[in-house]
Amino acid sequence: MTLRGDAEVDVLIVGGGPVGLTARALLDRWGVRTLLVERHGELSPFPRSRLVNTRSMEIFRGLGLADRITASAFAPRFGRIRFRDTLFGPDFATAAMVGVDAPIPESPVFGALTSQDRLEPVLLAASDAQTRFGVELVGLAEEADAVVASLVDHRHGTRSRVRARHVLAADGANSTVRELLGIGTTGPGAIAEVSTVVFDADLGDWCVDQPAGFYFTAHGGFLPLYPEGGWAWTDPTPEDTGSADWADLVSRALGPTAGVRPEVLRVQHWTVRAFVADRFRHGRILLAGDAAHTVPPAGGMGMNAGLGDVHNLCWKLAGVLHGWAAPSLLDTYEPERRPVASRTLDQAVANTRLMFQAQSRRQDQLRAGKAASDAVELPWSDRYFAQLGLVLGVVYDSTAVLGENGAGPDDSAPGTDYTPTPQPGHRMPHLWLTPERSTLDAVGEWFTLLTADPAHWEPHTDGPWPLRVEPLPKELTEQCSLGLHGALLIRPDGHIAARWPDGSPGDSALHHALGTVTGRPPR
Repeated sequence: MTLRGDAEVDVLIVGGGPVGLTARALLDRWGVRTLLVERHGELSPFPRSRLVNTRSMEIFRGLGLADRITASAFAPRFGRIRFRDTLFGPDFATAAMVGVDAPIPESPVFGALTSQDRLEPVLLAASDAQTRFGVELVGLAEEADAVVASLVDHRHGTRSRVRARHVLAADGANSTVRELLGIGTTGPGAIAEVSTVVFDADLGDWCVDQPAGFYFTAHGGFLPLYPEGGWAWTDPTPEDTGSADWADLVSRALGPTAGVRPEVLRVQHWTVRAFVADRFRHGRILLAGDAAHTVPPAGGMGMNAGLGDVHNLCWKLAGVLHGWAAPSLLDTYEPERRPVASRTLDQAVANTRLMFQAQSRRQDQLRAGKAASDAVELPWSDRYFAQLGLVLGVVYDSTAVLGENGAGPDDSAPGTDYTPTPQPGHRMPHLWLTPERSTLDAVGEWFTLLTADPAHWEPHTDGPWPLRVEPLPKELTEQCSLGLHGALLIRPDGHIAARWPDGSPGDSALHHALGTVTGRPPR
């Protein structure tokens, strides 16, 4: 096998799924040189993750991708889960996916139901940064100022090395990087073996009249894959997969009233895992997405949590690489994102229990002799699986957040519902600055100072940090808990870094805040 010479990049991204591809697009916007390697020879042909939640769509809006993703997604009315005895039976329970089925006032966007094999090409096209498919990372060596990665190109039979100032590992639940580093995990681990069968069947007319993103039945789960057609069936993996007649299994699950013979296109066997990595960082190497935390699919939170990871991390990497942040800024990644991962895992496990609780109530109902058409009282509120607080209500507590008067941020954990608040550590609340422009649209590859009195703050905006002053309409100051001279300092990831309710307490206040958040005080 031929050995090629070393290449050098700022960040080596390992893994070409949605998390790695989003990191590639974000870092490209910051002008960071990256190389992404993916051991598979192409993008995933399987639908896999399907729910892009509201917060993730806000990230994609910032990258200019939201419209393209929505264009190939299902209509909002499919943002619903239906519980049935059989696919063609009546609902005995149903629930909307809040933030997906319709707009919500808390965001300028709403989520989308789209298959991963439709999402990934959009993310790949979002950047021209170098990407190598069929290339596997097989070794890592840390040096004082870089990481040397050993790669195998399975297409060309060559070996090469890459020197990167940092490595971002988004290489999935079976992460090679995590294993090479010896980082353990906490949680149940492998909890189920599942098979997904992708098939074609003429179910379009029926689905249009009873739309849903997921049909949970006693014979497995059914998922429409694309607006123009295509289905998937999921069920526990049978013991003998080699001799399984998958078309027959899907036909039986559809039931005798279906009147169709499915055409099986692909079958994938996978393991449902539940864990959080014990560490998210090892020197210059950082874990994100399923490499850092893997959760059961109920509620569709796994991919979205990974997107939140890289949205948090990439601006910090850019700051360190461009010199306006100290390396210590990367120390804030784990304390900000690992608690989110733990809460996401807890919520996904709770979601799973709620789904099976609904089925259990149905079985009790039928045993009691009630009519099959009777509804089942859902074990949750109309807030689908209590997610909105976790999706939009994440609060960061680290040295990259300044509380008022020297205090730490509001550390209240997100609960069932989301209440917008302009407190440090929280995501900046969505407010319309103009009929088409949100406060979240003011955030980008810079810190944003949001104030109704730009003239009061402009003299203090010099320094090494990327910073823009955004005028705040005076009629919105009360909703931001600001006086006419007050200001919010918003990080590039949209979370509030600092707040001055009544104006700058001194000429150096803004410089002090930026220096503290980035670890790079002004000289």
